[in-house]
Amino acid sequence: MRLSHVVLAASAALLAIVGWLWLTMLSPLTYDRPDHLPEIDEGEHAVFVYGTLRFAPVRWVVMGRAGETEAAVLEGFRREGLDLAEAPDERVQGEIVVVDADELERLDRYERLGIRYQRVPMRLADGRVAWVYRRLNEITQASESPATD
Repeated sequence: MRLSHVVLAASAALLAIVGWLWLTMLSPLTYDRPDHLPEIDEGEHAVFVYGTLRFAPVRWVVMGRAGETEAAVLEGFRREGLDLAEAPDERVQGEIVVVDADELERLDRYERLGIRYQRVPMRLADGRVAWVYRRLNEITQASESPATD
């Protein structure tokens, strides 16, 4: 295989990855914020991240910057797949990232707020309150969806 073919294949692969990231994380084409969600307040918001958003490159792609993080703990829960489950004697290690309203809106898009996740305030082990994304279950999703009759 000639070098030009390798470069072309690598470029096509990179372009496909960048396109997929844009479409799934940033594109307004793949997410319409549900009407029932309240507007985002201006100012700073503390967000407890415990999954993919713990990785600086992911936050950079989603928010436009990696942001500084600080270690944090959520007590009384454990990681269960893509969500948290109540577990009185357990704790979830995560990080706090402080974002502005625009960045919180980008995080909401990434998490598909109102479709896949809900954003709820929770008290962390150190007493701070931060937003935490919790997976919506099928019952919650069905009850929040408008009737289609």
